[in-house]
Amino acid sequence: MDFQLSPQHEIFRRTVAEFVEKQVMPRVPEMEARGEWDAALFKRMGELGYFGLRYPEKYGGAGADSVMFAIFLEEMARGYMSLAAAAMMQCLMGTNFIFRFGTEAQRERLLAPAIRGEKIGTIAMTEPGAGSDLGAITTRAVREGDGYILDGTKTWITSATRADFFTVAAKTNPDPKAGFRGIDMFLVEKGTPGLAVSKKIPKVGVVASETSEITLKQVRVPAENLFGGKEGFGFAALREMLNEIRVMTGALGLGLARAARDESMQYAQQRVAFGRKIGEFQAIQHKFADMETEIELSRLMVYYGAWLIDQKLPCNKEAAIAKLYATEAAVKAADEATRIFGAYGMAMEMTPQRFFRDARFLLYGGGTSEILRNIIAKEMGM
Repeated sequence: MDFQLSPQHEIFRRTVAEFVEKQVMPRVPEMEARGEWDAALFKRMGELGYFGLRYPEKYGGAGADSVMFAIFLEEMARGYMSLAAAAMMQCLMGTNFIFRFGTEAQRERLLAPAIRGEKIGTIAMTEPGAGSDLGAITTRAVREGDGYILDGTKTWITSATRADFFTVAAKTNPDPKAGFRGIDMFLVEKGTPGLAVSKKIPKVGVVASETSEITLKQVRVPAENLFGGKEGFGFAALREMLNEIRVMTGALGLGLARAARDESMQYAQQRVAFGRKIGEFQAIQHKFADMETEIELSRLMVYYGAWLIDQKLPCNKEAAIAKLYATEAAVKAADEATRIFGAYGMAMEMTPQRFFRDARFLLYGGGTSEILRNIIAKEMGM
């Protein structure tokens, strides 16, 4: 691997870190209490160019590499996972299909404003009966005249209450044998008759990143809203994007693990028990040593995965490893933070409880740990 962070990467990290510390962190208690992220803050992120990092200048983007995008998500998650999750949706899953497979008119009308933070995009794949088994979705898209009719229900849709447009996964080939390969992706805009946000889902973690259920009842879209322009294209497009989702979810885990470590270290250097600061006890020091080891290994795998994406090299195994390791490391770091804080780790006024709750969010999107292990084993030839 011929890879190292450039001076530009490090300058960008410091810039994002400053934004997070000065503008995001002070607003976390308010966003947690309201259960929604701050719209003005989200818009400011667009103005700063963060939503366009991975898109070309033609649409208002920065044309940055995947490593820089990973750095952005890592620093955002270090500050506040709910906002980082909404930002990742805006930067990647919610806008990727329009950029890659949409028409030029769709890019100008939706992608460019989304990059500026003026419109919000999301993706709708999961269903009440289909999560990891995406091939089991029942939402149908039937060709009728010069368009398609979509019917179905989607759940766990990020930012659905605020979204201006949705990328919807639907079956164009209902044959059970087609499975995942029978899925295509469609653009559905807010206000389309038959599209409704039907239920907001209360969650134990990432409470300010709203998730909802949506229903599609006889939703008609023009044929140009079929991404890729032909049926049967969605399978390959989804698979290609999954590696990036996994690496970037690993970046979120890396950021949260760093936050848990930093908060715990500050506490351990202040808290006194048995006449000594608890950070002086070997048992506590070992916890930090384990955290640091897993953070550094997570960093290597996440950045390596991002670098492979930039080089357009195969990375199915590496992306799965990055997501698996970094997210499980984040869960461990959050758990250890609550142990180091002791009873205070359960206090809602302290941060460890939020890290503990938010870390669970990382385990599901982009493939559960069990699915990822299946992928890794398959890539090994098992």
